[in-house]
Amino acid sequence: MAAPRAAAAAAASAKQVTRRNFAEAVRELGAHLESCDYVAVAAQKTGAPTGWRRALPVDTAETAYLKAKLAAESFQPLQIAVCPFLLRNSSPSTLVAYPYNFHIFPRDELQLGMPSYSFSCQSSYLSTMANDGFDFNMCIYDGISYLSRVQESFARQKVFTPHLRPLLPSQSTSVADSVFKSRIKSRIMHWRKGYAEPNKKDDGSLVSSFSRLILGGETYGSRPSISIDVCSDQQVQLVLEAANHISDDLVPLVVPDKAGAARTVCVIFTSSKEDKNLLLMDIQQSTEEKFRGFREVIDLLSSSQKPIVSYNCLNDLTMMHSKFLAPLPPNMHEFMCSLKMVFSNVVDVSHLWRQIGPLRKAKNIQAALSYLQRQYFVPIEIKIPEQDGTSGVTKNEQNVLRITKLFAKLSNLLKISPEYQLKSGEQYAAVEEYCNVFYPSCMVEDSDDVDFANEPDTAKAVSTDNIIFLWGFRGKSVKELKSYLPGLHQIFSEDFEVKLLDKTCSALIFRNSDTAMQLLKEISSESPSLNSFFSEGLKAAGFEVYRKVCRLGLWDSDLAEALEGVSSEVAASTLSECNSSQIYWNSSLMLDLKEYLEC
Repeated sequence: MAAPRAAAAAAASAKQVTRRNFAEAVRELGAHLESCDYVAVAAQKTGAPTGWRRALPVDTAETAYLKAKLAAESFQPLQIAVCPFLLRNSSPSTLVAYPYNFHIFPRDELQLGMPSYSFSCQSSYLSTMANDGFDFNMCIYDGISYLSRVQESFARQKVFTPHLRPLLPSQSTSVADSVFKSRIKSRIMHWRKGYAEPNKKDDGSLVSSFSRLILGGETYGSRPSISIDVCSDQQVQLVLEAANHISDDLVPLVVPDKAGAARTVCVIFTSSKEDKNLLLMDIQQSTEEKFRGFREVIDLLSSSQKPIVSYNCLNDLTMMHSKFLAPLPPNMHEFMCSLKMVFSNVVDVSHLWRQIGPLRKAKNIQAALSYLQRQYFVPIEIKIPEQDGTSGVTKNEQNVLRITKLFAKLSNLLKISPEYQLKSGEQYAAVEEYCNVFYPSCMVEDSDDVDFANEPDTAKAVSTDNIIFLWGFRGKSVKELKSYLPGLHQIFSEDFEVKLLDKTCSALIFRNSDTAMQLLKEISSESPSLNSFFSEGLKAAGFEVYRKVCRLGLWDSDLAEALEGVSSEVAASTLSECNSSQIYWNSSLMLDLKEYLEC
């Protein structure tokens, strides 16, 4: 249990980031990204799919993606931990990490119904978060808001903010325009003189304030300003020309109305060239922050081009794509293409630990860490330079540091380097060789240390042609089904496994795909040899039916009901034309029916 304590102690130096210190944290994060080798990422969400809607051992990458898509669109991230870390320039046993824990919340600041009006929460998740010390007040009141890139594009068309406008070349003006420009120029000059050339006579602050009030003086932040009403774009240009001709210390800002038309021009007085440059930067930054929010962090990670390290990547990356980039594509291939345009290299630590034989049986990060601790001498010390006084310990920070530590240990064992190179006469593999492989995750997220060293390794590749979904068994257990089915048809005398997928449906995994296909054909033709099978109310379907259920998004019903509704639409003639895929089958992974009793 040394690893959890070490992670908790290290997490005490993580920087808690809210709206109040977001700008400062982004600047620091940018500097750390430049010097780091990798970036670990972990998310704390409001829930996860349950029952057959979660990733199961029978899922292909495609069906697992559709389930991850459901979760990403249903639940909300409340914390995202980002941890740049350095391996290459430190000693082999030392890892330098800079963890940040960003608190985010989908606040509709622009009143456009974005990013979200509602999201799903699971009471068990919220209860666990509260027990782990999650600060809901901080999240709700001080959490960083955000818009995805697509939402930002829409918002910019609907929300009009004060902005700088370039000065166009002078055109011929009418007499009315000349009178307007002359009057505005005189007004600005008179107003500016009160600030650029203050009266040396001490007439008291009250008189001075009253004088400036008469002149129409206002403030833009801490700087003096004056507002000039305009009725057209032509008048906007005339005001810009007037301000430009008077002095370089004036900055005109166009203020639009709700329809986007120019309403006023706010002329701001700056005290020096440096002050003017600072103002221009502030205007640009405030405009961007209003739309982007936390997505600025995503853009930083993307532009750094550093490999992203995470766990259960399919779930976390679909969530990040949905919330901060764009709506999720309809299939896995398009998702991976879209994701690579933002994060070119993503490493899933569960893919890395599968490269070490016994670790293929690990069901969570802590189990993998504990096994490495017992079986290999790979000491890793995490050093976290003190960042500021906003330290704290949350489960999300512990998770990201566990990911960081596990990745460091696996990199040492597998000889992985940020870049292909030779070290001490040994050949190291480039990290890119292990990137962008997302396994459907059937892991146990929150269990304690699991001793799996003596468990049999039952993991194997199985074709989807070998799988049949069976329902209508009226609550029989796996053991009862296994002994009951052979009496209904001789085909069940073949070697097969039975696993429950939810309380209404089970999966039969045959050793021979021809056996499974033969059974489906006989069921489709209502063969008399299956009369006993039918009389018991049993029904079955092939993997193509399950694939279609997931593709149609029939998530609101039990699996048996969803399969029955679709199976009648899949003609028997298409059974032999189904696209065969492989799954990563592990017969030791079974559904825990306790979750149905708790629902």
